[in-house]
Amino acid sequence: MTGAQKLTDAYAIRVEVFCDEQGYAPAQEIDGVDTEPGTMHVVLYEGKEAIGVGRIYWKEPGVIGLGRIAVRKAWRGKGIGAKLVEEMNRKALEMGAQISRLDAQKRAGGFYEKLGYRVCGEEHMDGHVLHVMMEKHLDSSTIS
Repeated sequence: MTGAQKLTDAYAIRVEVFCDEQGYAPAQEIDGVDTEPGTMHVVLYEGKEAIGVGRIYWKEPGVIGLGRIAVRKAWRGKGIGAKLVEEMNRKALEMGAQISRLDAQKRAGGFYEKLGYRVCGEEHMDGHVLHVMMEKHLDSSTIS
């Protein structure tokens, strides 16, 4: 899989989930963070089909940001989201991060809590959806 194809697949899932399903405008979804140095996308595949995506980027020294985490509708409820976040955290740990931080949609907070995340900020609106900042301290014992 080429880097260009992986990025195309990442964008396709993000537009499908965040724009088509959740009503975000494409200009809100595809932003400047995608092209910042050090930003990478983790894309999960089933065969040749891209089924889930997440973006990893540096927020500050030692703190990696996870974002744009999405799983195609047909693959939800099958553990793909948890697998995706764990893979992103494995990459973050390899990159030298000690903390993984994400801006979770409030309705998904319980999902992230099951993965070891804890609320670390106030509730706030991102576009038209309520969000909350969450984080997880990373070390080899916190990654399955």
